[in-house]
Amino acid sequence: MSTAKEKLAGKVALVTGAASGIGEASARKLSAEGAALVLSDINEAGAAAVASELVAAGGKAISSQHDVRQPQDWERVLAITIENFGGLDILVNNAGIAADNTELMKLELDQWHKVTSINLDGVFLGMRYAGPALEQRGGGSVINISSILGKVGFPGAAAYCASKGGVSLLTKSAALEWAPLNIRVNSVHPGFVETPLVIEALQNDDDGVAVRELLVAAHPLGRLGQAQEIANAVAFLASDESSFMTGSELVIDGGYTAQ
Repeated sequence: MSTAKEKLAGKVALVTGAASGIGEASARKLSAEGAALVLSDINEAGAAAVASELVAAGGKAISSQHDVRQPQDWERVLAITIENFGGLDILVNNAGIAADNTELMKLELDQWHKVTSINLDGVFLGMRYAGPALEQRGGGSVINISSILGKVGFPGAAAYCASKGGVSLLTKSAALEWAPLNIRVNSVHPGFVETPLVIEALQNDDDGVAVRELLVAAHPLGRLGQAQEIANAVAFLASDESSFMTGSELVIDGGYTAQ
């Protein structure tokens, strides 16, 4: 009988934004299932710390500083991936930033660009530069982390919603283009998850406690999500268990969008 660890044995995965939150949880899950990991993040020290823990636990992992807005960073990280592990099978485009709760009529263009350049351009660049490496391996899996706010609106989050909605349709377009290459491309749409990003946003809000209570109440399951719950979905999409899925939106939101 196969063990969970064998599901991704021999596979190489690159996870962006892997220093914390969903990225870190996804890297740990993929490593536990046998994949060799490249952990990238703007926070180089954080990514390195997670990679060291994975290696200490018997896994294969390296880390790199990575600004997903920069094509040259993508070229460098992919070169490191191929140099160390021989290729790439799985790309998890996870790096992102939260909305800053600015009303649309007060939103400045530089604020808009800051969010969209990371959340959307970063995903485009990831696929643009990692695509050839995946094709060279005879196929693979791309998992783009979107959001429920790529499916429904939210006040004060115009740039964030636009960026995550863009990720959803970018995913579908790539899935159609790359199906003949045996590269599957799917998006994951988490509800509000207790990550450092969400916690910091709530802490910076003058009514953070009240906002948290409202967010919890908006999820029919009566709580926020956990990063590990999203990581489980990432591992599923990375594995052959999802071999007939491409262009799909995997919603993990405690019932938020069912209402």
